[in-house]
Amino acid sequence: MESDRILLREWRESDADALFKWASDPLIGSRAGWPPHQSREESLEIIRTLFHNDTTWAIVWKETGEAIGAMGYGPSCDCNLPARADEPIAGYWIAKPYWNRGICTEALTLMIEHIRQTTEIKSLISGHFVDNPASGRVMEKCGFIPTGETVVDESQYAGKDRPIRVLRLEL
Repeated sequence: MESDRILLREWRESDADALFKWASDPLIGSRAGWPPHQSREESLEIIRTLFHNDTTWAIVWKETGEAIGAMGYGPSCDCNLPARADEPIAGYWIAKPYWNRGICTEALTLMIEHIRQTTEIKSLISGHFVDNPASGRVMEKCGFIPTGETVVDESQYAGKDRPIRVLRLEL
């Protein structure tokens, strides 16, 4: 999947240095609900496990060929989102130097089109910490509608007692 600026592709072990560079930034993980990576080896293990599937992609900046974030969908995370039966959760993050440039919106648009063309999925659910409204704007630009629900997930890194605003996209 690609646009003029980005490519969504499978994660590769050779992306471990880039993943560590960006995912070790405490601002990234806290906005997405996970702890910063502590080593290149940890990032490599994430690529080999969590990112090793058919529905998680590296967001690659075509100009440099570097992985600058992640985009994906899958089964419910442990974040208390009120997903329907067979409704995957969409999630993403992008490195701080690429914030506010429309890249997550581009990547999410590519993924949604891919889902529409290749699956029978009827809807996606997602959410964002209310103190990260930029993530919600990305979702809304891509057609997600706020459900009016807010959940609190105390198990999330840096998320204790932080409300998560819930949005859904009907496909």
